[in-house]
Parts: sequence; C-alpha cells; structure tokens
Amino acid sequence: MTYAVARNSRRIISALIGRTRRRTGYNAVLGVLPRRVHRGRGRAPGGGDVVRAAGDRGVHAAGLEEDESPRPSFDTDLAINWVFVVDTMNFSFWPDREDKQCAVTHRGKTYSGYMALCAAVTRAMDEGVPITDAAYMASVSEEELGRVLRSDTPTPMPMLAERHRALTEGGAVLLRHGGSLRQFLSHGQGDARRLVQHIVDNLPSYRDEATFQGKKIAFYKRAQILVADFWGIMEARGEASIPNLDYLTMFADYRVPQALVHLGALRYSDSLMSTLKQGELLASGDRREVEIRGCSIWCVERIKTELWSLIEQRDGQPSRKINSALIDFYLWPYAKEHSQDMAHIPIHHTRCIYY
Repeated sequence: MTYAVARNSRRIISALIGRTRRRTGYNAVLGVLPRRVHRGRGRAPGGGDVVRAAGDRGVHAAGLEEDESPRPSFDTDLAINWVFVVDTMNFSFWPDREDKQCAVTHRGKTYSGYMALCAAVTRAMDEGVPITDAAYMASVSEEELGRVLRSDTPTPMPMLAERHRALTEGGAVLLRHGGSLRQFLSHGQGDARRLVQHIVDNLPSYRDEATFQGKKIAFYKRAQILVADFWGIMEARGEASIPNLDYLTMFADYRVPQALVHLGALRYSDSLMSTLKQGELLASGDRREVEIRGCSIWCVERIKTELWSLIEQRDGQPSRKINSALIDFYLWPYAKEHSQDMAHIPIHHTRCIYY
C-alpha cells in the first residue's frame, strides 16, 4: 500500500506564486524568495542573501539578526565548533503537549525548539563552560550536559541521553582531527557530496538511513545541514566556498511535508491521514514515515526542476541558482507562518535522533 504520493509540481508553483503575490504584491518565487537579510553576511546556497528561516534548519537558515541571535559571533573560531555542537544535537524538539514546551531564556529573550538549543549552548559559553572544546564534548557527563541544556520551564529538553551520546561521540571524532571541525571537514575537499559522505562515514549519529522495499535509502538530513552551516559560516568569513551545494536535497523532516500537503504537491492516503490525526507516533524507519520523507524530497526536486524551466522561459537562458536547500528554506518558514491555515493537516511525529 502506498501512503504518500508526490503530485504535479506546477500545482505548488502556482500556489506559491499566487499566495506570495497576494501577501507581498510581487512574485516572490521567481523573483527574490522572502527572507530577512543577515546584515549582508553570507549568501544563500546557489545565490541570494542568507535565508532567514525559523525552526530546526540550522544556524545558516535559522539565525536571527546578529544582535538577536543566541550564538557567538561568526568572526570567532568558537563559532565553527559551536555549529558542530548544535548540529550534532539538532533533533526532536517537538513537545508531547503544545502547552508544555521546553524553553530557554538568554540575554532577556526566550526561545523554544531548535533555538532553545542554540540559546542553551551559548548560555553555557557565557557561563564559562568549554562546550565548544572537543575534549569537553568527548568527556562531558550526561548530568553536566543536562545542566547545560536546562530548561527555564518545568519541561526539560527531550532525549537528553541521546543528545549526550551524540555529542560525546562527536567530540571523540573531532579529537582525532585536532579538535577542529574545520580540520575534520577538510577531508571533504570543499565538495558537498564528499563532505556529506565524510560526515556519515565517521559520525554514526548522522547516519540517517532506512530500508524501503528491501533497499537501503539515505536521507542524511543533519549531515546536509552541517555542510550548509559550515559553508554559511566560512562564506560569511570570506574563507571558503562549496560550489556544488546544489547536490544537497531538502532537509527531510516533519514541517515541510505539512506545507507540501497544504499546497497540493503531496497527498496522503486516507488511512495515513487518519493515523496522523489520531496522533499515532511513527517509528523511525516505519514505511509510512519513510514515504512521507522520501516523497517530500521528490516533491522539492520536481519543484526545483519546474522553477528552472520557468526561469529559463522568462530569461531566455538557463539558471541553476535555485536549489533544493533554498526551496526548503522558503517552505519551512512558510509552514510556520501559515500554521493556522494548515492546522487541519497533521504533522507526523517520530521520536529519533535524525530530525
């Protein structure tokens, strides 16, 4: 039985163009995707300024204005390992109950979700905890990490044991490379494909794989975000470039599929929709969960191809400046901003270390 189906990509293009025209008065899809510019720092993958998106899309996508963001300045080397710390623990922030959220207050501002993690790690640095030091990552106890990630509400950050396991594993790997994320990723030779493969070969917690109809498939959501985040920081510093970022797919999670269903590009079977509305937790690797994530990737690939065609028709020449990561950076905040409009479409919930 098939549970999720990718539909006509033109449908979502038309929906996005129509909705953004009504909201902004211009064609935000074929022109400039809506975003907040991060004071001229960095460029979005494939062209354009850094996309400002909320949620668990990584620091490159989810940063705020520099004076508001709960992270160290990109001008410091601490920021490079900081990215590794947060990306290594970047998973499963959704609460069991919407009114019971983990939240972290930092410098007078309260954050939830992924941004609560960012705030907690930066708070620890302010308190003198050497959280970005690889030796500390490799040896920190679960109890100490719990203090680092402490919530300012009665609801703790979920999956502390899993975050601890991922961080200590990551710290041990960095120690074999001089304690430096930059040195660790230098083995990828500035190539997006090699970088992703190097990460998943050496860091089991990033090895986001499943079996579907007897075949191994790979999503590698966090590995791809780490590549995008590392590129974002190094590009902002004027130190590096990854020319083939278009190798990256969308970052398969739970929020973008909801937007794709809302926009008519993805369709759930009646049985799957019923299951999700009942709040059933899907296990990582469950066929339904795999189909949702896989079809979401395929949807975005079709959208990308359709956009390339439309841009070529408009400009008279091909352009590859729009890529799947950029479309993801558009769809995630779109889903957040229109959460009330799509409240009738359930989000699938899977408690795992991959997203």
